[in-house]
Amino acid sequence: MRIIAGTYRSRILRSLKSQSLRPTSDRLRETLFNILSPEVAASRFLDLYAGTGAIGIEALSRGASEVVFVENHAAAVKLIKENLALLKITSGVQVISGNAVESLAKLAARNSSPFDLVFLDPPYAAEAEYEQLLRALGTSSLISPTSIVIAEHRKQFELEETYAALVRYRVLKQGDAALSFYRAAGEV
Repeated sequence: MRIIAGTYRSRILRSLKSQSLRPTSDRLRETLFNILSPEVAASRFLDLYAGTGAIGIEALSRGASEVVFVENHAAAVKLIKENLALLKITSGVQVISGNAVESLAKLAARNSSPFDLVFLDPPYAAEAEYEQLLRALGTSSLISPTSIVIAEHRKQFELEETYAALVRYRVLKQGDAALSFYRAAGEV
């Protein structure tokens, strides 16, 4: 797995030899960031179910000012920290070990500023987590009217058009994966 573009372009990231992680493919990551390119520079980026950290690190490589990684799997949390150290990234990052919904609540309780971009990629088998997390985001102070929320999911798994204040405005399918893009109602 490699960084596609930006400051850390072509740098290789470590991964786990585990079936519990399903990293976003290089091709899908490239497509995602080609779509988001005007939004990434100087953004606050939230990477939920961060896995290897590749999505958040790609955002940093392309100019995001801050990335918060949230991951529940202890080995993956360690891996994210190793990948950040490998690239000598020491500022503008926070790694949170914990459940995604609970971590959102903690960030909101700390009066964290809203995120410009939120990426979530729960395990495909955990379909209920998509609804729970997207509803939580749709009512969260961590989302502003201009925030973009992107959910990666199986192509065959249809997400809802709306989750609280979030309204889907685009679906991109590539291979067996899909990306659903959401914005606050009225901003679509």
